[in-house]
Amino acid sequence: MRTAAENQNAEQISTSRTDEVYQLSTMTSLLDGVYESDKTFAELKKFGDFGIGTFNHLDGELIAFDNAFYQLKDGTAKRVQPEDKSPFCSLAHFSEDITYTAEGPLAKPELEDLIKDLVRSENLFYAIRVDGVFKKMNTRTVSYQEKPVPMTEAVKSQPVYSFENTKGTLAGFWTPMFAQGIAVAGFHLHFIDDKRTGGGHVFDYVLDYGTIRISKKAHMHLELPETDAFLNANLSRANLAEELEKTEG
Repeated sequence: MRTAAENQNAEQISTSRTDEVYQLSTMTSLLDGVYESDKTFAELKKFGDFGIGTFNHLDGELIAFDNAFYQLKDGTAKRVQPEDKSPFCSLAHFSEDITYTAEGPLAKPELEDLIKDLVRSENLFYAIRVDGVFKKMNTRTVSYQEKPVPMTEAVKSQPVYSFENTKGTLAGFWTPMFAQGIAVAGFHLHFIDDKRTGGGHVFDYVLDYGTIRISKKAHMHLELPETDAFLNANLSRANLAEELEKTEG
């Protein structure tokens, strides 16, 4: 017989598709400074045990895998609380479709090319996890924003954290190019070290060796906020590619 916890988990999974990416809000709304929502992680966890995102007021970076959710900020990592809220996140129920042992060193472009070779098509969504030893890992974490300034301004003061010869986990998504602006098209990955002491949004790394796990998703569940801030936001970004390069590159 299943335990009460297993029954609860099964009930949560049944409320969402296991072959979808759940997307809360859009990247364009973040670019316009929409940094608050009423969605708690107590609610959000039913949509996945794996994912990335941010917190209200841009208070750090989210990374989640194995149903463990972490907030990365100020060079630290801590468990997410049920009452914490997110204005933007991408979540999924992770089930491996592809597993591959990678021998490096592999720089970021080389690992990305390898993952592209492993998947069937770049026109689907993929949840991606890489557990391994990284010769180099460069991350950043956004800082708490008291007022909703455009994200291109908010990231100017973001702290950068570097790791060397560290064991840890990359987690995130490949999003097809046609979904740019809803999420971040291409690879969008976050990192946490194996000791669960730090990490952040990834912008450069070298993988020494590790295991790549990929979960294919053919569906997207997009949930849009109905807050005044979102309803009045400018989501038609004339310089979308340039803004994303500044905030995510």
